[in-house]
Amino acid sequence: MRARDPGEKHRVSTSLELLFDLCFVVAIGQASLGLRDAVTGGYYVAGVLHFAIVFFSVWWAWMNFTWFASAYDPDDIPYRLTVLVQITGSLILAAGVRRAFDGNDLSVITLGYVVMRIALAGLWLRAARADPVRRRTTLRFAVGVMACQAGWAGLLFVPDDMRLPGIAALVVAEVSVPVWAQSAGMTPWHPHHIAERYGLFTLIVLGESVASATAAVRTALDEGRGTGALCAVAAGGVLMVFAMWWLYFARPAHTLLASTHRAPGNRFLWAYGHYLIFASAAAVGAGLGVNAYQVVHRTDVSPEVAGAVVAVPAVVFLITVWALHLRPHRRSTGESVPFLCTAVLILLTIFTPVAALSTGILLAVLAVGTTTGARRLQDG
Repeated sequence: MRARDPGEKHRVSTSLELLFDLCFVVAIGQASLGLRDAVTGGYYVAGVLHFAIVFFSVWWAWMNFTWFASAYDPDDIPYRLTVLVQITGSLILAAGVRRAFDGNDLSVITLGYVVMRIALAGLWLRAARADPVRRRTTLRFAVGVMACQAGWAGLLFVPDDMRLPGIAALVVAEVSVPVWAQSAGMTPWHPHHIAERYGLFTLIVLGESVASATAAVRTALDEGRGTGALCAVAAGGVLMVFAMWWLYFARPAHTLLASTHRAPGNRFLWAYGHYLIFASAAAVGAGLGVNAYQVVHRTDVSPEVAGAVVAVPAVVFLITVWALHLRPHRRSTGESVPFLCTAVLILLTIFTPVAALSTGILLAVLAVGTTTGARRLQDG
């Protein structure tokens, strides 16, 4: 398992990586549906908290494998089998999402997560054996990952009132492992490959938003009520997804990763900050589902709550994309103004009867304005 060349030409995602992403769709979809059902059932705080925890497990397992595969990917039989074990773990995790939301039962989701992470630790050990130059780094990854998994398994046996602090401590431990490991030396990741992998995962979560909203609108239409309001929700959802895609891919990420973001601070901020991008995009789908149920009176949530479940994640997505993807390319501080103003206006849509449609229009206007302004600067 030799390290890949970080300057390798035409480096793209492999079919195995695409299969890996595809199987993670199941877990993301379950997390989005769980958030929708929790909100429509009136469990706002518990629903958001469970969604944040479940999505962290999905995102963290995906991200760690992505960075590993960018550095080490021999594509031989042992490697493929180990990745397939990780995929199996993701399916086990997805099967446990409903238990986590409904009964606070984390046993199945923990099992799936531990399976994924232990398989990855095995790959780090294999890399340590094959790459003596980076042996300290790879061994630190393996030891850190295994120690965290022991913690997650032990957490199942602690009292319920101690579980949330334990989860918080283990999350901090998990995100600290790459920082600690790479302080001994950086793995040879590929900028263009990483940018492509993150872009593909963005498409996945946006696709889940469309699927979640479509399912909710279809269910509501079957009842034959609120057709006009449902059309507004559907139109707003389409505009939101289109605009979110447009804004995320407005500037190439690989140029940052190949230059300023090679520094550890910028790199970790960019990599970790994507949790907010991915989670908020998936939460938008849940919010659209809540809005569809609200307009046909399948839930008792108020219009303001339904509006907030769409507007707040849309604002989180907008601000995070701006901070991570677009701001580093800026030529003047004035470029931040349209994004901040749009974020404020989106929050105000909470108090309108068509929050989803209003949010979609505002994001679409911003996407058009950003593109037009960028072209004028280039022409100038």
